[in-house]
Amino acid sequence: MSLLIVGGTGTLGRQVVLQALTKGYQVRCLVRNLRKATFLKEWGAELVYGDLTSPETIPPCLRGITAVIDASTSRPYDLSTIKQVDWDGKIALVEACKMANIQRFIFCSALNLEQFSNIPLMEMKQGIEIKLKESKIPYTIFRLSGFYQGLIEQYAIPILEDLPIWITNENTSVSYMDTQDIAKFCLRSLQLPKTTNKTFLLGGPKGWVSSEIIKLCEQLGGQSAQIKQIPLSILKISSNFLGFFEWGQNISDRLAFIEILNVENNFSKSTIDLYKIFKIDPVEIVKLDDYFLEYFIRLLKRLRDINFEDVQKQKNLII
Repeated sequence: MSLLIVGGTGTLGRQVVLQALTKGYQVRCLVRNLRKATFLKEWGAELVYGDLTSPETIPPCLRGITAVIDASTSRPYDLSTIKQVDWDGKIALVEACKMANIQRFIFCSALNLEQFSNIPLMEMKQGIEIKLKESKIPYTIFRLSGFYQGLIEQYAIPILEDLPIWITNENTSVSYMDTQDIAKFCLRSLQLPKTTNKTFLLGGPKGWVSSEIIKLCEQLGGQSAQIKQIPLSILKISSNFLGFFEWGQNISDRLAFIEILNVENNFSKSTIDLYKIFKIDPVEIVKLDDYFLEYFIRLLKRLRDINFEDVQKQKNLII
């Protein structure tokens, strides 16, 4: 089976590429900047130029392709960019896949779309879900919550650098997940016919509130956090004023993401059934505390190495 992966240079996309190559798939990556995607080529993927804002570049990328995995999402600075990429571009991608007789389309979407139609990016993602279903292309849609990787910037780094952490006054329980495990589900769906034409809410085995994550980082980092709280009512006003949603670029948008995830979900009730469907042992899924522990261990090792190098330089200067 040959795969075209869209968003291969992103946090999730690169994990999909790496695991697909490891499993022996022929992997082609649609990329706008070939130079920035060199590491994917070094892994063994084929790079092909394609730009969702230039629909004419898409069909050539699909020649000889069996399945498409779209792991991309915008990090826009204005509404025109969102529309070009996450609406016009994705519609062009779906239409091109239909013409190319693609046998499977894996679409990485977002949680709680229906309840946030006032946020353009969420509205567009829901619209693409609908377009994909109408296209008659066999599909699997994963509605994702937050990534473990995003929590490093949001919690761990501010604590280590003695910067404030902004949270809401709500105890939001979010089933974050490692992108490596999300990639595992995406690729496993290609092997399981019963996941065709289905939508899955994909989250980790446990929900975490901000206070728990902060406490974990404090323990592992040996430092106290500066916590700044913003009322959810103020956040809603801010979100309505901004009129868009972005994955973690600034404080307001990160909090808007938390508000979206604050809507009640059924992760805790459905996780076991989900793992059974995809034939994945829950033991294989990385837990958040283990992920953070590994991060802090790597960080401390890097700091020790830097200190050792500094000491050696000082010794050499003395000699």
